[in-house]
Amino acid sequence: MMGKMLGMKILILGSGVIGTTTAWYLAKAGHKVTVIDRQAGPALETSFGNAGEISPGYSSPWAGPGVPEKAVKWVLMRHGPLRIVPQVDPAMWRWCLSMLANCNADAYARNKRRMVRLAEYSRDQMIALRRSTGVAYAGRQQGTLQLFRTQKQLDGSAADIKVLDELGVSYELLDRAGCITAEPGLAHAATPLVGGLRLPNDETGDCHLFTTRLAALAAAEGVTFRFGVTIDRLEVADHRVTGVMTNEGLIEADRYVVALGSYSPLLLKPIGIDLPVYPIKGYSITVPVVNDDRAPVSTVLDETYKVATTRLADRIRVGGTAEIAGYSTSLPKARKAPLVKSLTELFPGAGDLSAATFWSGLRPMTPDGTPVIGQAGPSNLYLNTGHGTLGWTMAAGSGRVLADLLSGRPAEIETSDLALSRYAL
Repeated sequence: MMGKMLGMKILILGSGVIGTTTAWYLAKAGHKVTVIDRQAGPALETSFGNAGEISPGYSSPWAGPGVPEKAVKWVLMRHGPLRIVPQVDPAMWRWCLSMLANCNADAYARNKRRMVRLAEYSRDQMIALRRSTGVAYAGRQQGTLQLFRTQKQLDGSAADIKVLDELGVSYELLDRAGCITAEPGLAHAATPLVGGLRLPNDETGDCHLFTTRLAALAAAEGVTFRFGVTIDRLEVADHRVTGVMTNEGLIEADRYVVALGSYSPLLLKPIGIDLPVYPIKGYSITVPVVNDDRAPVSTVLDETYKVATTRLADRIRVGGTAEIAGYSTSLPKARKAPLVKSLTELFPGAGDLSAATFWSGLRPMTPDGTPVIGQAGPSNLYLNTGHGTLGWTMAAGSGRVLADLLSGRPAEIETSDLALSRYAL
């Protein structure tokens, strides 16, 4: 781990999985860390009910060749993975246009490479963290299976496989029988299956449980968590943040880290930082397992509906849908249907749907899919946000990278293309 150094007072805004992992690594680097959050505890917003997958190999930008055409199809599908609720919000339309500008082969390859670089590093950091702390979070290290219902989907995986080959990521291309060997519950699937792409080094786990337990470990390392603190604004003078105004008054530190997910750009805009992050709403259901033989053993990604089904101990988590609807966290019943449909078609009888809990969260998405990590604007301000659907996958690596950068140490991976400055090129 990183050696101790003369510590600084660091204030982290946000106690989701990104803010909490950042706090852990900064504390281990010898800093005096305080985390503030408006909620009553850690990981109670986007980190609470996500799909549960830690999938470095599936770290892909949503923007890619053919996506505009696919988007039209997805919007028109009855149980399609994309919903757009138009807003009178210039930020929404700027974000959409910027994403469309990334829908070409060169941008896709560039963005995927850097996303996989960070995600693979994050997987290694998670393994080290788990070994050093013993933190348990209903985790399973049994891979992830991207499931194809049609030959066209299987053929379309060639582009991703090419990048996996280039990056040296292990994978297995499976036929139907191979998919059932990896996930025996699929033998009962009520839909045709033609094959799948399995990444054996991916894993799963309960993000909320992990974050809660890591926060406790961080507190034992000296991190102070202050909950129920509402952030009003950043105070800036002479190109430095001088404090954060909250409902409990001004909180001061030497360095400040914004890890507020989708809400980060709202805090940054008044001080002149244009952060291209927009909330993309996702939904999940959590269902008790009632038939272990029919349940998934890890994560299965349903390529047709873009739905992920994950085993979390005695529960099944099913997550999906990309809804562009501003900052709404409502729970329309219609959004539950694709999740139920995917689960019942792939793993019929595995869970008790009558006992399902329904949840929504706002994923902080960048137009190019890569998070924004590093210093930005005022000299003592740092960002760790914009992870989209991959916050759980990239959390440990992002926290470690940010801690290294803030501590003045060279990071172990290339980080220049993770900074906000890439949007100025």
